[in-house]
Amino acid sequence: MSSSSHAASLALPAADAAAVAGDVNPATAPYGSWRSPITADVVAGAEKHLKGIALAGDGRLLWIETRPEEKGRMVIVKEESKPVDVIPQGFAARTLVHEYGGGAFAVNNDVVVFSNYKDQRLYKQTVGIGSPPVPLTPDYSAPNVSYADGVFDPHFSRYITVMEDHRADSLNPTTTIAAINLGDEEVHEPKVLISGSDFYAFPRIDQNKKRMVWMEWSHPNMPWDKSELWVGYFSESGDLERRICVAGANQILVESPTEPKWSPEGELFFVTDRRSGFWNIYKWVEQTNEVVPIYALDAEFTRPLWVFGISSYDFLGKSNHMIFTYRQQGRSYLGVLECDSGSISPLDIPFSDLSNVVAADDYFYIEGASTSVPFSLAKVTLDVNKTKVVDFSIIWSSAPGAEQYKSFLSTPEFFEFPTMIPGQKAYAYFYPPSNPNFQGLPDEKPPLLVKVHGGPTSETNAILDLNVQYWTSRGWAYVDVNYGGSTGYGREYRERLFEKWGIVDVDDCCSCAIFLVDSGKVNGQRLCITGRSAGGYTTLASLAFRNTFKAGASVYGVADFSLLKEETHKFEKHDLDHFVGDEKACYERSPINFTDQFTCPVILFQGLEDKVVPPDQARKIYKALKEKGLPVALVEYEGEQHGIRKAENIKFTLEQQMVFFARLVGKFEVADNITPIKIENFD
Repeated sequence: MSSSSHAASLALPAADAAAVAGDVNPATAPYGSWRSPITADVVAGAEKHLKGIALAGDGRLLWIETRPEEKGRMVIVKEESKPVDVIPQGFAARTLVHEYGGGAFAVNNDVVVFSNYKDQRLYKQTVGIGSPPVPLTPDYSAPNVSYADGVFDPHFSRYITVMEDHRADSLNPTTTIAAINLGDEEVHEPKVLISGSDFYAFPRIDQNKKRMVWMEWSHPNMPWDKSELWVGYFSESGDLERRICVAGANQILVESPTEPKWSPEGELFFVTDRRSGFWNIYKWVEQTNEVVPIYALDAEFTRPLWVFGISSYDFLGKSNHMIFTYRQQGRSYLGVLECDSGSISPLDIPFSDLSNVVAADDYFYIEGASTSVPFSLAKVTLDVNKTKVVDFSIIWSSAPGAEQYKSFLSTPEFFEFPTMIPGQKAYAYFYPPSNPNFQGLPDEKPPLLVKVHGGPTSETNAILDLNVQYWTSRGWAYVDVNYGGSTGYGREYRERLFEKWGIVDVDDCCSCAIFLVDSGKVNGQRLCITGRSAGGYTTLASLAFRNTFKAGASVYGVADFSLLKEETHKFEKHDLDHFVGDEKACYERSPINFTDQFTCPVILFQGLEDKVVPPDQARKIYKALKEKGLPVALVEYEGEQHGIRKAENIKFTLEQQMVFFARLVGKFEVADNITPIKIENFD
């Protein structure tokens, strides 16, 4: 079946095409009122994401792509001259382990095993023969057992996977590592191999010897706080008969080992942040049970484990060359490590932001982007010495038509700004307004939208995102903040938020906005803030506890920490213990308890099937602000969970934020034909 991922993009209107050619003089118009060809339809069409990559037996790539036009369906696609769908209509490759998923498929030669979204069962699909997927796990009559991060076992005819079982307790499921039989056509009950900890990830099997590595952690820790790495040895029957802790057991040495991989020669590599506080690459010496550093740098060689399936490094074929990525001061870097000698060869490609990588003999595939290239998937070929790039080609793009908007694009400026703590800095990316057809009024500064990333243990990156350009091409300034607590800057920076969520993040976002006002870049009377999930919380907290912003948009944001503790899923059940503290702190930092302190308009967006931040959060804040008499609106989406995936809802969310801010803060007319929803206490 043909893939629909490369849909044709909309043609530019004549006036905008003339602007691209440099044939028009810019008109003067109020900031925020500019007409732009980067419409909400264009943005929704570019909201495609990758959810996993893997190499098939023929050396070609398989990936999962999201399709907003198919209501967010996640499809496994194979690289061909024209990409082809691997799974048929009616199936979607998405797992709900930890709710956030990831690691939804694996491939061995031409056989794919994937987790199907609707029933959460594992299925087997042979690539290219057209037969329907075959179920591998039992039908429990409800999607209450999920699987993720699986691998084929080369020593026994089975599939090893993380299994999350909700049958006994929907809010506190049991997580194990289990084996799924592949030896016959019968569906067997999964066999539990490892249990006892709250969470598991990265079961990875040595191709040479009968042994497996895995990562585990338990409450109250998140995987980036403290985790353990174990190696177990299989008996002839396939059971684990002996196991040893490789990293993380030392109570004095706080670390979070992650992302283990066996080299072609059977050596175990992994990433951990012991001592330095930065995630660096290490190797395990089995004979002495020692851990030795491979490449030490004040940089992050992996990302926090919000989703399964992270692959920040890989081995080039059967050689002992490792392709690796790392992040330092807001930028990604790429290189090849010769594992025996320790020599490093930096590689230069057109991406400045990198994520997952998988490698073959002399080439690799990598996910990445830059300020001029949207999130893409590229094939990179190396020379015979594996030290230089000889070919680079993009095989998939989240926004294949983005090039036509080149003259409208705002280029981000990475900058530091002072926090509330004397001498301390935080980081952000500033996007100035940009449109070749328009310029602002001579005595006017642009309105500013402050974007708060989620997590809160996450990071924002400087890449070409049409969501951002939607705002800047209409005359808005836009700033993406990496507040204290963000990843990408080491453990110390990450832990600034410990017991201070709702304080440090709020202070940093306010400080960033004020810094831009004081720098003369934006209008201090037109400061707005928006965020999703944890970013939605910071948005609401900024409006409740500070007076910096004039309006805010919370997209499935947290309003009540106490309610979140009661209702949220197992993975983040104790996250608030680290980030907030005791019940008193939870009460004092929950915006829902201080609605009397809100002084400006708020718009809320919420998925009705959200199990991470249940809909009651948005409804409570909406009801309270409505009763207080503040302008407020609530948009609820049927069929959406923790994330907005359907094209029509992506479009609606973006347009309604824009027109909400324009009506209530900007006092200008938007150029787009948008019908605003009713705003309570305003319309």
